[in-house]
Amino acid sequence: MTGTTRSSDGLDPRAKKALLRSWRRGIREMDLILGRFADAEIGTLNEEEIEQYERLLDVPDVDLFSFMTGERTAPEAVDTPMFRRVVAFSRSQGLAFPS
Repeated sequence: MTGTTRSSDGLDPRAKKALLRSWRRGIREMDLILGRFADAEIGTLNEEEIEQYERLLDVPDVDLFSFMTGERTAPEAVDTPMFRRVVAFSRSQGLAFPS
């Protein structure tokens, strides 16, 4: 996986798959956003959080990126606690997302 700093050793199969999908998106910006989040957080997510994260991974990159940057308002189905957690994490990493 390009860019990853985390080994998938010790992760359950769903978390391993989510980690891989986080770094193999369609656009590089989403690789960096989701990949960095997954590297840091994937091992701490509980079942409900993994489900929410997997649903985020199903959102097309162009849409998800526009929701995260505030270019478009995220629909209720996307604007979940996990979505907000990923955005907050990305802000903490220095990405210029609106507050």
